[in-house]
Amino acid sequence: MADSQYILEVNNLCQHFSSGRGKKQLTVKAVDDVTFGVRPAETFGLVGESGCGKTTTGRTIIRLYNPTGGEVLFNGRDIAGKMNPDLRKYLTDNIAMIFQDPIESLNPKMTIEEIIGEGLKVRGMKDQAEIRKMVVDMLRKVGLVEEHATRYPHEFSGGQRQRIGIARAIIVKPKMIIADEPVSALDVSVQAQVINLLNDLKEEMGLTILFIAHNLSVVKYFSDRIGVMYFGHLVEVANGEDLYKNPLHPYTKALLSAIPEPNPITERQRVRIDYVPARDHDYSNEQPSMVEVEPEHFVYCSPSELAKYREQIAANA
Repeated sequence: MADSQYILEVNNLCQHFSSGRGKKQLTVKAVDDVTFGVRPAETFGLVGESGCGKTTTGRTIIRLYNPTGGEVLFNGRDIAGKMNPDLRKYLTDNIAMIFQDPIESLNPKMTIEEIIGEGLKVRGMKDQAEIRKMVVDMLRKVGLVEEHATRYPHEFSGGQRQRIGIARAIIVKPKMIIADEPVSALDVSVQAQVINLLNDLKEEMGLTILFIAHNLSVVKYFSDRIGVMYFGHLVEVANGEDLYKNPLHPYTKALLSAIPEPNPITERQRVRIDYVPARDHDYSNEQPSMVEVEPEHFVYCSPSELAKYREQIAANA
């Protein structure tokens, strides 16, 4: 997929984990042959049910896991190769991560100033007064105040902790943020505040965001394009509006049918769609692959399914 229009290119990425020994050894294909690209200043949503591999994809991109196979390019540079000090510095200078759990991701023994300023120290900044000034600026940027700098994580609410996590990520001015379900542990009202904050920071700083989530309503609001994952595979990629208006893959249809409607009368009467791969696909004679069904709309399908999807698109035109 090497293409200059993408700031991040993921090509045939695989992440396999092994457990057990000898004849009892099992290989879990958490991420299997995943390919997608993210454009500069774009929010790319990665969705799917728990265990589908979306978090593993994000962690492999940022090299918390070493990839089993495939290629990851950032601004044209391969970041999936052998780790060395130069590559580590390139990664930390360009990509930062916001973690799902705002409690577990913050060191309880460090003050907020130490937590947020740690990335600056790692990069060699030694002027403590300048570090504090930058930390205070970041706190204000995410909706907190200077007095919070001397406190500890346990003194904050979940939403405030996630703001601290966001400040820690953006203080080093990365080009890209990987946000791993950043609002799933928060109350609904707080979720909206954090999403709006991320949106504002994206516009202000020109950030590119890989937004990992299972809440389809949040992803629809926040993402420019969306990729749908199922059991380690990417099964559909499309613009957010197109995906919700005209889903093609049966798993995408099943996911969208699970979104509750605010009207209790229509919600009770609505029929949900279930996804059973053995029933919905016949790959005995044809092998599936990722195909561009229409411009900017990719689906994992066989040749006969491709023909059916194109008929569906024509009928809905």
